[in-house]
Amino acid sequence: MRITADQLMKVGLELLQTTGTGMQEARLVAENLVAAEMRGMPTHGVNLIPTILERIAAGQMKVPTELKVIADEQAVVHIDGSNGFGQTAAVEGMRRCIEKARQFGVGFSLIRNTNNVGLLALYSLIAAKQGLIGICACNGAASMAPWGGADPFFGTNPFSIAAPGGAGDPVVLDMSTTVVARGKIRRAARLKERIPLGWALDATGVPTEDPEAAIQGTLVPVGEHKGYGMAFFIDLICGLLSGSSYARAVRTFHQPEGPTGVGVMTVAIEIERFMSLDHFSELIDEHIRTIRDSTKAQGRERIYLPGEIEAEWERLSRNNGIEIDPPVVKAIDSLLEKAGLSVRLSDGEVQA
Repeated sequence: MRITADQLMKVGLELLQTTGTGMQEARLVAENLVAAEMRGMPTHGVNLIPTILERIAAGQMKVPTELKVIADEQAVVHIDGSNGFGQTAAVEGMRRCIEKARQFGVGFSLIRNTNNVGLLALYSLIAAKQGLIGICACNGAASMAPWGGADPFFGTNPFSIAAPGGAGDPVVLDMSTTVVARGKIRRAARLKERIPLGWALDATGVPTEDPEAAIQGTLVPVGEHKGYGMAFFIDLICGLLSGSSYARAVRTFHQPEGPTGVGVMTVAIEIERFMSLDHFSELIDEHIRTIRDSTKAQGRERIYLPGEIEAEWERLSRNNGIEIDPPVVKAIDSLLEKAGLSVRLSDGEVQA
C-alpha cells in the first residue's frame, strides 16, 4: 500500500500528541519516522509508533522530553536524555555540535539515558546540509556476539557520517556494525518471510534463515572481526564513556523491559577550518565525477555514492507515495480507532 507523506505526518502527529507530547516535539519525531520511510528504511519508520505509544503508556518513556545538560565546556557537551525521545536528544546534540564547530572548528556531544533514535543518517545530514561534516553513532540492546562467541553482547551499534556533496546531494554513510540491522529481522518475522543465510545465527551459533530463530540468536558482524571491533568502540564511547548503559545492560526498545539506557554520540566538523567551502565543493564534485567515470564492474551500469540510493528513494516517495507494509497500516489504524481519532492511515492511500 502506498501512502502519501502528508498523511503519514498527519497520523504521526495525531498519535504522538495523545501521549502528552507537545506539538513541536511530536512534529520532530514524526518527521524523523516519515523521513526514514521516504528513504526506503521502513525498519526505522512509522512501524515504531505502536511501540512508542506502548512504552509511554507503561511509564517506560518520559514525555515531554526534558533534556539536562550535565557539562558544557568549549567544544564538548554532555547531555542526559532523561529517558525521553531519542530523536529529540540526538537533534539537540547535533545542534549544539554545529554551534560549537562554528566557534571551535569541532563540536562533540555525548548523550546518556535516551531511547531509540531511529535513522542515524538524518542527524549526520543536519550538519552536512549546513556545510559541515556530521557524525553520529549509538549503542543498542545486545544482538551481536563478540567475534568467536555465541552469546549476544553488543548491539548493532550503528554509525553514520555525512558531508556536503558539492553540486549534488550530501554524501552519507549509514551502517550498522552487523550485516543487517535487527529491524530487518523483525520485519521479516512480521511478514512471515525467510532471511538470507549470512545475516544471523540461531541460539546455538548455527546460521539460520528463520527470523524467529535469529531473534533468539545473534546477528553476524559486518566484516567478521572488524564489525565486532567497531561495535566494541562505539559501545565504549556511546555507552560506557557517556555514563549510559552498555553491553548487556542496554535494554531492547521493542519489549516492555524498562528504560533502554541508549547512549549517543554526535560530532560536527567545520570544513572551513581547513579550506573554503567553495573549494571543498569543487574538489568533491571532481572526486565524484572521477568515481562515476571509473570502470564499471561486469553487469553494472552505474556506480552509486554512499546514500545516493536513499536520496533517490526520498524523491520518488514524495512524488509517488511511500510503501507501507499492510500489517503496519492495520496496527496504526487500530491505534487511531482506539484513541477515538477519525483519521486513518489508509485514508492517504495513493491510487494506482
